[in-house]
Order: sequence, then C-alpha cells, then structure tokens
Amino acid sequence: MSDHPTRLERDLLGEKAVPADAYYGVQTARGLDNFHISGVELQLYPDFIKALAMVKMAAARANHECGQFSADIIKGIEGACRELIDGKLHDQFRLDVFQGGAGTSTNMNANEVIANRALELMGHRKGEYKHCDPHDHVNASQSTNDAYPTALHVGMALGNVRMVAEINQLIGSFKAKALEFDKILKMGRTQLQDAVPMTLGQEFRAFGETLAGEVRALDAVQRVLCEVNMGATAIGTGLNAPVGYGPKCTAHLATITGMPVYLADDLIEATQDTQSYVLYSSCMKSLAIKLSKVCNDLRLLSSGPRCGLREINLPPKQPGSSIMPGKVNPVIPEVVNMVCFRVIGSDQTVTMAAEAGQLQLNVFEPVMAACIFEAQTMFINAARTLQVHCIDGITANPEVCRHYVEYSIGTVTALNPVIGYDRSTELAAEAQKTGRGILEIIRERKILTEQQIAEVLDPMAMTGQGRPA
Repeated sequence: MSDHPTRLERDLLGEKAVPADAYYGVQTARGLDNFHISGVELQLYPDFIKALAMVKMAAARANHECGQFSADIIKGIEGACRELIDGKLHDQFRLDVFQGGAGTSTNMNANEVIANRALELMGHRKGEYKHCDPHDHVNASQSTNDAYPTALHVGMALGNVRMVAEINQLIGSFKAKALEFDKILKMGRTQLQDAVPMTLGQEFRAFGETLAGEVRALDAVQRVLCEVNMGATAIGTGLNAPVGYGPKCTAHLATITGMPVYLADDLIEATQDTQSYVLYSSCMKSLAIKLSKVCNDLRLLSSGPRCGLREINLPPKQPGSSIMPGKVNPVIPEVVNMVCFRVIGSDQTVTMAAEAGQLQLNVFEPVMAACIFEAQTMFINAARTLQVHCIDGITANPEVCRHYVEYSIGTVTALNPVIGYDRSTELAAEAQKTGRGILEIIRERKILTEQQIAEVLDPMAMTGQGRPA
C-alpha cells in the first residue's frame, strides 16, 4: 500500500486513487495502468505537448466567443496552456506513446493537466472540477477525434520547422567544404569504377544539394500538416459544437501557432483520413535514403587509411577496436546510417497503420505519431551530430586524389571527340593491359601534340568548372 497521499476521482468505471500532487486525473491514471508497451513517454516529444496546449487554448477562446463558459474559466485555461507551451508540466505526460483508444488517453491527459493547473490559477484545489472540468470546459465542443489529430498536425509542423533548420545547418557545412575543396582534383566513379575527373568540391557540393532537394519537399508538405478538422467532434458532423465554433477555433489556432492553419473542406472525410501522415512520413523516408547514401559515400571515401580510397579523412572520434590497436572507425556516419534505416522502417509502419483505418476513424494514429515524432527527434539529433562531429572536421588528401587521376585510364574519355571512340578504346585496353599511363602511350605514338594534350587532357578542364552554362 502506498504511503503517498492521494485524491479520489471518479469516471465511467468508478473511483480511482490519483496521486494528490499529480496534475493528471483518473483517465490518465487508467492509461498509465494499461499501457506498458514501449517505455517511450509522451513527455519525450515536447512539440506534441505544446501543440496539445495550443489546440486547447484555441478551443477555449472559440468556446468563450460562442458563449460556452465564463471569462474566469478561459483565463484559467489560457494560463495553464501558456505554461505547457513554455515547457512547464511536461513531466505530467507520462503515458506510453503506444496506446489503444485512438488517442483518447492522450487527449484526456491534456484535458486533466490543463484543468487542474487552471483550478490552481483560479484559486481552487486540484480535483475541484465544478469550477473547471476536463470534459465540460477544457474539452468543450471537442472530441478526441478532432483535437488529437489537430494536435498531431501542429506538433509535427513544429517539429518539421526544427528539423529543417538542423538539416539546413548540415547543408551549410557541406557547402563550406565544397568551397574549401574546390581546387582539389580527383576521379569520379560510377559503379565503383573509374569514370572521369571532377573536383572534391563538386562532390561535396552535390552532397549538400541532394539534401537541399529534400528540404524543399519537407517545406512543401508543411501545408498538408496545416489542414485541421476542429469542429468535427466525433465523426465530422459537428455534434455538440456551437455554430461557428470550427472556423473560430481554426483562426485562433493559426494566430497562436503562427502557421497557416486552415479548416478542411469536408470534416467527415478529414476525420477518417490519415494521408497527411503518409505524405509527411514519405518525405522523411526520402530524406533518410539521401542522407544514408551520403554517409555511405563518406565512409567509402575515407576508407583505409592505408588500404582504402583515403581521399578524405574523417575526424577521429574514438578507438575503433578492442583487439586491433590503431584502428579508428567512421562511427558518426555509421550512427546516422542507423537512424536512416530506422526511419525507412518506420515509414512502412505508418503506411500499414494508415491503410488499416475503418469507416469514420483510424484508431492507429498513435503508432503513426510515435513513428513520426521519433523520426523527427532522431533526424534533429543526427543532423547536428553529423555536422559538428564529422563534416566540419573533414580534411582532404589532395596528393592521393591527384595520384588516382594520373594513374587512371578514365581520362581517355576526353579523347572520344578527337580520335574517336574505337581508337580511344584501343588506348584504354593497352593502358589497362600494360599498366602504363594514357599520356605515356599518347606521347610514345605521337597521337597528339603537347599543345593538344594540354588542351584536351587537362584534368581540371574535364571537370566542367568554368564552362559556360
């Protein structure tokens, strides 16, 4: 038997003791008893908790305008919501992110915490719900089926802003390295075979641009997240919501969030639809694919240090082996690869959960939310880690890069317009067979003059830098 003081609260299933100092109430307490699944608690995703508070604040303002409750109640609710938005009381959101009930436990967690904090701000004690009730006031004109997905949309949009900012910082680091390595000549490779010359700067510029393309997609899908179904209540018919409440609530939410939040055209369709999660998760999967490919390349380019490509050096972060002295592994790209694998797998979960919706509601929104908020959190951390602990500290080995160019037969490609493909192929075959350089054979056979060699086979000219667009 617990020695901690409790208070009794009642719901449909009867009375239940709740810790006296807890801001959550009886329905949250039941969720805490029922859902011991992942060990990941709602409080780990602050954007979502802030979004819940923003939705409840917008709803309170709309309800007050519609004459649903007094100025005293809205003042208390707004004060409690403001504290949650400012990062306070997040420790009261201890529910597992995996939960049945289509998010009802999470919605009630927010309702109860806001109601009990509002009661304190109004001069009352926790649990004195006749003055401010979790259902009748904080949840007025709402259902879990509109408040919860709206909070998910807003929370994901808030997280997307933070994630994009971190990815942009990473892109900036790639661009800085592109400038630093702009004059370092190296061989490009296709299918892991020698291709034609390029610069290391071009390679790093491409790394940045491939991620920039994903940022543009994430910015575009932000609008999809800004569509909400407030006023839909249970299934989209607006039962129990006063006339004009939905548009008023949506307008207040846009003001509170500072984002272009807008009301869906068809609330019945919007209440059952989860395609926004699918689209957003798909964009994150695409980012994961691109970022993982970049990390693969970084590991390959830095392989060695004596028996690999070793065109670049990753900053050494920790000893790489418990048995092999002197070994240092590319641990930062490796961990980012793992994040990407996880995000790609989570996208499949989102896809299956979205497909499993039935009739007027998809009950699997909590697992979609868990996947997406986890992915955002990992991407934010991974992008910062990759930038600070890897990209910013990369150095080049120019002499190694040039060595590969000088001994590669890839430069023979530039001879195609001059001596033709067949003759160029003969030169390449001879160089490959004898181990001699292309230039050596050309000079020996007097195929080109020195001036022609300088003009046609200048590796830096082959990179295309300075060529008119």
